[in-house]
Amino acid sequence: MIRDVPFPFEGGRFPSDLGAIVQRSVASGDAPALVVIHDDENDWLVSDGVSDPNGNSVVFHIAHLVNRDPAIAELASLPIGCVASRASVDSEWVIEPFEYGDE
Repeated sequence: MIRDVPFPFEGGRFPSDLGAIVQRSVASGDAPALVVIHDDENDWLVSDGVSDPNGNSVVFHIAHLVNRDPAIAELASLPIGCVASRASVDSEWVIEPFEYGDE
């Protein structure tokens, strides 16, 4: 698993070995991915949008999330410094600029 992959991705698709910081509830399949962040350091973070992800996340292959929820594949071109969020798995992604709260 790798986390430092040049962006944009070849073919506009997530590399199969790309690792992301994923909230445990999403990694386990207990909750859907409702927030995907591509931060200014080119890291990918995935959350359920409800629970506090601090201390409750793991490094996980993003390909496993795409297999479970193909709509995540749409975000492979999410620009650095942006967040995609949705209200439910049936909702469209809304993309906005992202900044960490303490900045």
